[in-house]
Formats: sequence, structure tokens, C-alpha cells
Amino acid sequence: MPTTATSVRDEIRRANDTFEASFERGDAAAIADLYTSAGVLLPTGLEPIEGAAGIQAFWQGAMAMGVKQVKLKTRDIEELEDTAIELGTYTLFDANRQQMDQGKYLVVWKEQQGQWRLHQDIWNTNMPAQNVA
Repeated sequence: MPTTATSVRDEIRRANDTFEASFERGDAAAIADLYTSAGVLLPTGLEPIEGAAGIQAFWQGAMAMGVKQVKLKTRDIEELEDTAIELGTYTLFDANRQQMDQGKYLVVWKEQQGQWRLHQDIWNTNMPAQNVA
């Protein structure tokens, strides 16, 4: 079974590479295509965002706010038949390659028609909360 775990890890890395490359190109539609049809984003401070149109709009909004590059690093993957759970870290950069944010994420992946897709995606920052007075 280690071969399966390796191939799942490889498939998730390939999908994450596509996510990173699509983000750098400013292609939110390509990012949305990486999610299942029932995909859900669970961003901090917002209600869950469901479906391709909502997911695309969210990532397009992040790009419009100045995020130009995303780096994803997998720390662990647990495989459960057609589901995998990925624990990782992210770093966000602006157009000048200055770090904007860093934190951790948890993604539930689902295998659909032989392809691993993001299904449930939650993350939060490691940065201290801004003082709002």
C-alpha cells in the first residue's frame, strides 16, 4: 500500500503546483476547476463559500487585493479510500515578492473520476491580529 500513499501524495502535489501556477497567472477559473463540484471554502471571517462560481470569485478577490503568489507546503497526508486529508502551510506574496501572510491549512481531498480534487478547504493565519481601535 505505500505505493498508493505515494501516488496520492504525488497527485496532491501536482494539483498544488497547478494551484500555485494558476494563482501566479491570475487565473481564478483554473483554481476553481481544482475543486469538486460540491467544493467548499471555509475562510476566516466569512460564511462558507460553495460551488465553482463562488470559489472562483473568492480567489479572484484575493488576487484583486494584491496577492500575486501562493506557496503551499504539505506537512502530512492521510489517505482514506477515495478521500485524503492534507495538512500544510501556506505563504502569500505580493507583486514585489514581499510576504503578505503565512499560516496553515487543512484540505479534504476527494478522488473523482480518477482525479484528486479539493473538496473542503480551511486555513488560518499565523500572523497576529491587527489592532482595530
